[in-house]
Amino acid sequence: MARFDSGRICLDLLATGAYDREQLGGAKELGQWLRGAGLLPGGAAPVVVGGDWPARFVELRCCVGQLVHAELDARRDGAPDALARVNALAAVPPPGVRAVRGAHGGLVRTLERAPECGALLALVARDAIDLLTDPGALALLRQCEGDTCRLLYLDTSRGRRRRWCSSEACGNRERVARHRRRVAAL
Repeated sequence: MARFDSGRICLDLLATGAYDREQLGGAKELGQWLRGAGLLPGGAAPVVVGGDWPARFVELRCCVGQLVHAELDARRDGAPDALARVNALAAVPPPGVRAVRGAHGGLVRTLERAPECGALLALVARDAIDLLTDPGALALLRQCEGDTCRLLYLDTSRGRRRRWCSSEACGNRERVARHRRRVAAL
């Protein structure tokens, strides 16, 4: 599974829908994403992802996407149903965490018990609310300038001039295209 680190968990969830293939198509893929995104700590016991979990995360992804794009487009009255749904999901208590001694004697984070889907959704929904209500974070929110890229990220680069989700992928494609245009113009 391709994994994009946008700087926020809610934006990482949005990235799962930006590829040609659904990244959360089944329980296995969602479980991998939950671990990769850090929602399930490394020391936590394996979580059995229920059959309806992927659809619930995809629903949250759609709602967060509507809200983020409404903010980017300065549509302050945009997506009222999405806002209500994200607020409802955020109201559920998140999974309890605790510190335990790991195999090497250091403290590691683990979950109090196997989390329910609603608790994990609450973590992502709360992250979306934190992002959308923080003017400083919103000021860093960018959409990749790649021709066909839909990824969003927080621009924490020096000078805040980052243009692409990845300099190696979209940035390189843009530089190659620009070079070809210059050569063709000669």
